[in-house]
Amino acid sequence: MIEILLNMQLIALVFLFLSLFLPLFFFSFSRFSNNKEAAPNKQTVTIPKSYPLIGSYFALKRVGNRIIQWESDILQISPANTFTFHRPLGHLQVFTANPANVEYILKTRFSNYQKGYIVISTLSDFLGTGIFNADGNTWKFQRQIASHEFNTKSLRKFVEQVVDAELSHHLIPIMASAAHQDQTLDFQDILQRFTFDNICKIAFGFDANYLTPSVERSKFAVAYEEATEIISRRFRQLFPLVWKVKRALNIGSEKRLRMAVREVHEFAKNIVREKKRELKEKESLESVDMLSRFLTSGHSDEDFVTDMVISFILAGKDTTSAALTWFFWLLSKNPRVEKEIVKEIMEKSEAPVYDEVKHMVYTHAALCESMRLYPPVPTDTKEAVEDDVLPDGTVVKKGMFVTYHVYAMGRSESIWGEDWAEFKPERWLEKLESGKWKFVAKDSFTYPVFQAGPRMCLGKDMAFMQMQSVVAGILRRFAVVPTVAEGVEPNFICFLSSQMEGGFPVKIIERETTN
Repeated sequence: MIEILLNMQLIALVFLFLSLFLPLFFFSFSRFSNNKEAAPNKQTVTIPKSYPLIGSYFALKRVGNRIIQWESDILQISPANTFTFHRPLGHLQVFTANPANVEYILKTRFSNYQKGYIVISTLSDFLGTGIFNADGNTWKFQRQIASHEFNTKSLRKFVEQVVDAELSHHLIPIMASAAHQDQTLDFQDILQRFTFDNICKIAFGFDANYLTPSVERSKFAVAYEEATEIISRRFRQLFPLVWKVKRALNIGSEKRLRMAVREVHEFAKNIVREKKRELKEKESLESVDMLSRFLTSGHSDEDFVTDMVISFILAGKDTTSAALTWFFWLLSKNPRVEKEIVKEIMEKSEAPVYDEVKHMVYTHAALCESMRLYPPVPTDTKEAVEDDVLPDGTVVKKGMFVTYHVYAMGRSESIWGEDWAEFKPERWLEKLESGKWKFVAKDSFTYPVFQAGPRMCLGKDMAFMQMQSVVAGILRRFAVVPTVAEGVEPNFICFLSSQMEGGFPVKIIERETTN
């Protein structure tokens, strides 16, 4: 009965909004539409104007799917690399690419900048109270549990075995077949499927079989993909009330989301129950996936471990594939760098283990450089718990969103110098007297690709190990050649993580090697 009343209230609010605000909105839009001004490019970008009620909505509308680049361009011309954006209905959002502000948000005043109610409630249908959708003590408790497991050598070894098996038994054969048949692959899709299979094995000990071509794909994999896409689109709604009403009425995309989430959660809980049954029957469980680890450490609540593992799948499935997609794109444009990486790979054994992979210094630097230009998560938003003032003097009011812009920071001349646009792994390296390279890490508040402070990514080392293993396995045998026309630059877009708009079509070429 209460839910019915809430639904009726939501519907009443929608009709109130339609009757009061839309006439003014469409009147303003019709006037704006007559303006022949072209969408801004980097040479003409200006701080967006704000209007009553609608804020800077029209400026946002004009840039379309170039929103990340547009925000970055504005930050480059803004004092102290910070600006305040006016959203509809008087809401304000601070964007910053200032390292001092980033350190203040992520470390100095960590307790004042949280995920916040809006982000948590938007994602809760899918992620529940998992570690990446939690604040305060709930987050702290899960962080402590996960931190302990991520620091074990046995997990590192398990991840290494999973990646090696997926690479040698699935990814490499698919690429060899494509090379033999002169087939064009959407390499972004291939990498997304590959990392999804990897993270499912690491998290659940479950083979999603998403990469291997088959007649019937895992319902879990399909449902997970759909749930991720739909829930990420909630953040793109101009008025959140729209998706909330659709959810209340169980229609459209929200109905599909509910069905997909139910499929994911039922499947995950069945795996949890099966693991718990196995643990009861066996003194020791051979599997060392994360779910088994959480259960054996005494955390047996189904909802708790399900939410936690689903969050880790989300964190691991698209970020690594996004990083690799843009990495291979940059390599295709920089043959000098590719030659150096291939040379380093050929000096290692044919199936390099972790101890060898971690010493692939030039490859590691190239991956860092790629993520500087194309970060897997280009922005991260926090909500202010109370009024504050950032180090650059920007005033922040309670409840305001504050977004640090990783993409803009990677393209900042004040941080990276005049040659910031160059793909240059050497900026991460120092030449030793022996002639070998030494990797030199950057300050995490200048380069917050893996966040920084208390929420620093636990899976950072695991991600690098996986990416370096994939790069070594692929480039030892193949060259990845984009099929796009010369001079065409792919568009960088973002949902929950970055993507290459329209996919990444490539040809796979067998590499000629000499013994």
